[in-house]
Amino acid sequence: MKSIKVSILGKQYPLKVADSEVENMEKIAQFVDEKFKLYRRELNKQPESTIMVLAALSIAEELFELRQSANEIHDNEKKLMESVNYSLEKLLEDFS
Repeated sequence: MKSIKVSILGKQYPLKVADSEVENMEKIAQFVDEKFKLYRRELNKQPESTIMVLAALSIAEELFELRQSANEIHDNEKKLMESVNYSLEKLLEDFS
């Protein structure tokens, strides 16, 4: 485990991550920081806690949409493979 510090909205947060995850966690923290800053610019009269919650909801929405897309792709691949397998079985039967 490695100790790192990430900055979000100007505040430092100490984290312990696996050595192999340092770069990834820094990128994630940068993404979160940028999203929070975007919401802070757009909603500059709102309390920071509101901005953070709205930004977190936005990030979660992106995650859910990507998961749904991934599931749809997986389902389509499964259907395609079933169709290909069925067609191959029919071809093999025709040659037998």
